[in-house]
Amino acid sequence: MRFQLTEDQRALRDGVRGLLGRRFGAQALRAAVDKPGRLDRALWRELGTAGFFALRLPESRDGVGLGLPETVLAFEEAGRALVPGPLVATHLAAGAVPGAATGEAVVTTVGNGLVEWLEEADVVQGDAAGAVPLRSVDPLTPLHQVSTAGAVDPVAVLLTASEQLGSATRVCEMAAQHARTREQFGRPIGAFQAVKHLCAEMLVRTETARVALYAAAVTADPADIHTARLLADEAAVRGARDCLQVHGGMGFTWEFELHLHMKRAWVRTHRAGEVTESEECLAAELLAHPN
Repeated sequence: MRFQLTEDQRALRDGVRGLLGRRFGAQALRAAVDKPGRLDRALWRELGTAGFFALRLPESRDGVGLGLPETVLAFEEAGRALVPGPLVATHLAAGAVPGAATGEAVVTTVGNGLVEWLEEADVVQGDAAGAVPLRSVDPLTPLHQVSTAGAVDPVAVLLTASEQLGSATRVCEMAAQHARTREQFGRPIGAFQAVKHLCAEMLVRTETARVALYAAAVTADPADIHTARLLADEAAVRGARDCLQVHGGMGFTWEFELHLHMKRAWVRTHRAGEVTESEECLAAELLAHPN
C-alpha cells in the first residue's frame, strides 16, 4: 500500500510551516535561547487561534475536526522549527482543560519521572509534588524531576515521534545544503565519498521513519506507534550527530542551529515512556502476535 498526502493535507502542512516560519523563525529562535525558561505566551495563543491544539476536536466543540494523520503533519512542522513548550500535553488536554484548545492555558504532564515547563504551566496533569529542578541539556526545555511516573498515552508517543521526524528532516536538509556549498580542495565536500555516505544514511533513516510514522497515524496500532517512535528517535539523534560531522568545527558553535536540534532530540527520547519502554511494548506486541 502506498500512502500519499492529499491536497488538503499538503495545504495543512504548508500552512503550519508558513505560520511558524513567520512567527518563529531564526531570530525568534535565538531570542528564545537568550531567555531560557520563558514561554512566549503570544506565540502559544497564535497557535491556539490557528487551531493547532484543537486539530482533533470535533467541529461541534469548536475544533478543527481532523484526525491523527493531519495532527502528525502539524507536529512534524513544530519539531522542524524547534517550537518550545509542552505542545503535546496541551494538545492532548484540549478537550478537557478550559483554555487549552485556544492556547490561553499551557498544560504540562508528569512523564517518566520528568516534567517539562513546570513553572510556566497553568495546569499540571499528574502528581508533581516535590518536583526538583534539573539543569536541562536543552536550553528551550526546562525540566523538573519527580518521584512519580505518569501513564503513557500512545498518542503522546506518536506526536513526540512526529516532532523527532521534523528535527531529523531539518538536520538532513542542513547537511545536504552544507555539503553542496562548502568547498575543500577546489570542490564541494559533497563530492567526497565519506560525506556522500553520511548524507545518504541520514536520508534513508529519515524517510524510513516517515513511512513508519505516517502508517502509524493511519492504523493507530500500538506496535506501529512504538515502531515509529524508535525509528524517529534514531533518525533525529543520529541525524543530528551525522549533520555535526558533515559541518566539522562549524557544527560545534553556539550560534549554529544544529546543537539545538541535537539537544532537543536527546530530551524527547526521555518523554512518553522513554525508548526502553517503547522497545518493551513493541516486543510484547510482537510476542503476543507472532504471525
